[in-house]
Amino acid sequence: MEEPYGEVFLIDKPIEWTSFDVVKKVRNALRIKKVGHAGTLDPLATGLLIVCAGKMTKQIERFMGQEKEYTGTFELGSTTESFDLEKPVIFQAETSHLSEADVEKAMEKFTGEIQQIPPMHSAIKVDGERVYEAARKGKIVQIDPRPVFIEEFELMKFENPTIHFRVVCSKGTYIRSLARDLGNELGVGAYMSSLVRVRIGEYKLEEAHNLPDLIAEIKSR
Repeated sequence: MEEPYGEVFLIDKPIEWTSFDVVKKVRNALRIKKVGHAGTLDPLATGLLIVCAGKMTKQIERFMGQEKEYTGTFELGSTTESFDLEKPVIFQAETSHLSEADVEKAMEKFTGEIQQIPPMHSAIKVDGERVYEAARKGKIVQIDPRPVFIEEFELMKFENPTIHFRVVCSKGTYIRSLARDLGNELGVGAYMSSLVRVRIGEYKLEEAHNLPDLIAEIKSR
């Protein structure tokens, strides 16, 4: 008797795809219903997405709970309603007075356990409704701060007003909120202009499949 089917796919999520778009593509290729992902990546983010199929969907919570590592860029001196490029950029303040030392000093305040408020344009639920759906209707939703753990928050390069960063963090950390809070700490505002998830626990982006190649491979079985 055959064992029940189960498989884990490491996928490099393309830009402008939702995590559910990727799941749907894999589900259609496999022709089974039980397919899910282990941790949302925003449409404008790229990088490692773990997709579980069949009996491996029981492992989703275990994958989701693992440490995450990201690289990306923040833009200082401007912000957006969503704190990424999904919404129009609004100028806030001049940044020419800021030095690399200023940025590093501010970043130090966001390591260890911190209290973080998720952005209004996020998938968390408040009173049974996803916050981004409430935001699109113009509703004001009270989002309580939640504890997250930032293991490392490293400045890779500062090309004023662009910050190139690397962050290692716990489940539930919003990098867009980190951009917002760092911009507020520096007094000039900020938003996330790019984001790549490079690791989830022991799983690395360099091990991930290009999505079209993976779909072709599944269909050729």
